[in-house]
Amino acid sequence: MAYDTGWFKSSRSAAASDACVEVRLTDQAVAVRDSKAPEDGRIVVGHAAWRAFLRHLH
Repeated sequence: MAYDTGWFKSSRSAAASDACVEVRLTDQAVAVRDSKAPEDGRIVVGHAAWRAFLRHLH
């Protein structure tokens, strides 16, 4: 069975705000899209790049 979280917002996003991104984790990659315009495309990166991005945020 393939791993796929489906799209989700960060737990740090304000409940009433739609000004955030959504993330989807799969076996193959991590996808990110604008929560206000999900049909406008997404960015897809590998797991190593995603971990590096998260480390940079802290």
